[in-house]
Amino acid sequence: SAKLAAVLQPFQLLLLSWSGRGEAPQLTAAERARHDPALPPECLLAAFYLNELLIRLTTRHDPLPRLFDHYHGTLTELRAGAPLEPALRIFEKRLLEVLGYGLDLATEAHSGKRIEPQRYYHFRAGQGLVPASADSAGALAGRSLLGLARETLSSARALEDARRVLQAALAACLEGRPLATRAVARSIARKAAR
Repeated sequence: SAKLAAVLQPFQLLLLSWSGRGEAPQLTAAERARHDPALPPECLLAAFYLNELLIRLTTRHDPLPRLFDHYHGTLTELRAGAPLEPALRIFEKRLLEVLGYGLDLATEAHSGKRIEPQRYYHFRAGQGLVPASADSAGALAGRSLLGLARETLSSARALEDARRVLQAALAACLEGRPLATRAVARSIARKAAR
């Protein structure tokens, strides 16, 4: 109905009522729990990315209240103008933690030695962080990993290293299935570069 369509807007906190069982219950009522402002246009694709991660990596009908709080908090930060990349990386990290796939960003995988800020590491899905030389391809700075552990991503290097380690961890959880939002982002970037 037109009344429901006005309420059912993306990325808004809603109170819903429905009846029926199974995969397709009937929506009987919907109202906004709060009147949050719309997301800035530059954040919409990122918000759809968060939704896609949640749909792909969680089980239907599993409430996961802590994860919902992280999701809602990330959307609130984006509405308030928080930098996009750090907000996404921190959400990805918290998502992995809630799902039981949290990263040990404090110790090396095999030796148990503490991660040192001045050293470099490689991330291996299913294992963790292993020492690497500074000039090896894909080396992650220890300083970046420790920053990710503290959820403080204050440099371009820290953001890039966080993106790479979290992307690898998420790829393992997704079992190689590509994300549609990443393909859309690449397509937009290619068209913008023309």
